[in-house]
Amino acid sequence: MNTARASSSSSTPPAKGARGAGTKGIPRARREEQILAAAMNEFGRHGHASASMAAIAGRVGVTKPMLYTYFGSKDGLYLACLEHVAPRLVTTIEEAMAGEGPAAETPHRVLSAVFHVLEEQRGAWFVLYDRTLKPGTDLYAAAHRHRRTIDDLAASGTADLLRGHGNEDPLDADALKHVWTGTVGALVGWWTSHPDQSAQDMAARCARLLTAIRR
Repeated sequence: MNTARASSSSSTPPAKGARGAGTKGIPRARREEQILAAAMNEFGRHGHASASMAAIAGRVGVTKPMLYTYFGSKDGLYLACLEHVAPRLVTTIEEAMAGEGPAAETPHRVLSAVFHVLEEQRGAWFVLYDRTLKPGTDLYAAAHRHRRTIDDLAASGTADLLRGHGNEDPLDADALKHVWTGTVGALVGWWTSHPDQSAQDMAARCARLLTAIRR
């Protein structure tokens, strides 16, 4: 898998001697964190295709050339964001699915975990599920690999849930997986448009909604 500084073949390599340096007295590692946070917001809001490197630089208080020095290209910065958020989401979902309790409680555990990992960077979900990425590109392939991993987890979880009710129909499981993944994306989208709602608020809301659905 590519590292956080991976970039497309057209990327410009980082400037010589820049690896350990920061800007304006800020250590490089801290500056990278700031850039990633701003980029996550920009890519999440506008998608890779329409995201502005100038806007990202402006939020951080650095120049556009500094972004290219750190990440090589716009593609390299997007990939760094992707590799920052996707493994965290995968690990979070895996841990929630492995948690103790009946299978019927797994959906709520997963939703709660997703909300908490995205609390500070809600747009990160839409970096992973960026609809502006062009099929056939390195960026699309990288995002698709991570999406497929999450999709496989969803397939496993929905199949287990149905199996607990005596349903072994693979088409039912596949249909429910699509319902589930669409629901998670829709809930994150709703949450993003309601910034006053915390991760805890959303977890409680989903508990109420799931209870109402089961009834």
